[in-house]
Amino acid sequence: MPETLRYAGIVGVGAYAPQRVLTNEDLERMVETSNEWILERTGIRERRIAAPEQASSDLALAAAREALAQAGVAPEELDLVIVATNSPDMFFPATACLVQDALGARRAGAFDVSAGCTGFIYALSIGSQFIMTGAAEKVLVAGADSLSKMVNWEDRGTCILFGDAAGAVVLEPVPEGYGVLSFCLRADGSGGPLLTLPAGGSRLPASHETVDRKLHTIHMQGREIFKFAVRVMGEVALEVLRKAGVGPERVGCLIPHQANLRIIEAAAKRLGLGMDRVFVNLDRYGNTSAASIPVALKEALDGGYIRPGDYVVMVAFGTGLTWGGALVRWLPEERRGILPTDRRRNPESFSKAKFPVGGRGILPTDRRRNPESFSKAKFPVGEVCGC
Repeated sequence: MPETLRYAGIVGVGAYAPQRVLTNEDLERMVETSNEWILERTGIRERRIAAPEQASSDLALAAAREALAQAGVAPEELDLVIVATNSPDMFFPATACLVQDALGARRAGAFDVSAGCTGFIYALSIGSQFIMTGAAEKVLVAGADSLSKMVNWEDRGTCILFGDAAGAVVLEPVPEGYGVLSFCLRADGSGGPLLTLPAGGSRLPASHETVDRKLHTIHMQGREIFKFAVRVMGEVALEVLRKAGVGPERVGCLIPHQANLRIIEAAAKRLGLGMDRVFVNLDRYGNTSAASIPVALKEALDGGYIRPGDYVVMVAFGTGLTWGGALVRWLPEERRGILPTDRRRNPESFSKAKFPVGGRGILPTDRRRNPESFSKAKFPVGEVCGC
């Protein structure tokens, strides 16, 4: 153990989204809904859907490979693999173990984190503490979900919300004053019934009855979730800033969980941030659960939203109920392993993940210049919201 705590920073980021795109127009032919109805209530235009043969570990593996390539870290150098997921390949073994094996990370321990859409924040805090205490030198943290396999495609209140994706980061010791500066984890189990997948566990084992009643799909009370999220997202963002002694005015970029545009706007307002400092890709991916923040982080970096030395706030909420945040100070130019120039030097390192880097996932330039153009729609409060 080191005599003093070290700083843990993100030195590589990767992301992956399945190739199939499901648009709001596609959903119009599946359930009683419309493109306008979905946009007005969520801000979502389309989402990615995993292929039948793809599981969450497959998505996580592609994102992990890209993150490792950016960081210049070989899989056998990893000390720990953590995967945050709400849609594991199976109850056991852990999805992280499947990823660890597929990567060839022979020296690494591996485990999953289940904390809803806040899972990546929880996993990032755990991985960071392994680095900070000297218990690990290189940690892979991924968020991966394929909730399209767990929604009721006859329920327009949930099937319109979720998409599939994965994101991953590599953590290493970094210079003092950079990396993860603070985090905050919270939970309120009394709100658990608001968002559940009721059956399949030891409480309600699988049976003909549970299948017939569609208890193996997501059940959500959207209005209550919306009110909860609006309250906690801004609060937890302010808390991580307070812990680090950083004022909101110094925040370079807010990376919020991508669930509902009005929730994102409320969090930005609480921090006093203009939407030009908030990254939004909700319209292209929907709610990708534990993958939401690392996917957005990857695209924010590729889109030039984050500069060397920036303070980046990441906040999320999810089933549990859980919520949390982290404040990261991005590494200075000479220490960043994820600059576009690195990609030009070694383009092969990004070929394994079929993620649309610089393509569909990046917000159009005019939207970056004028965030208000994202949506002029009035969002009925709390009608539809996915954690």
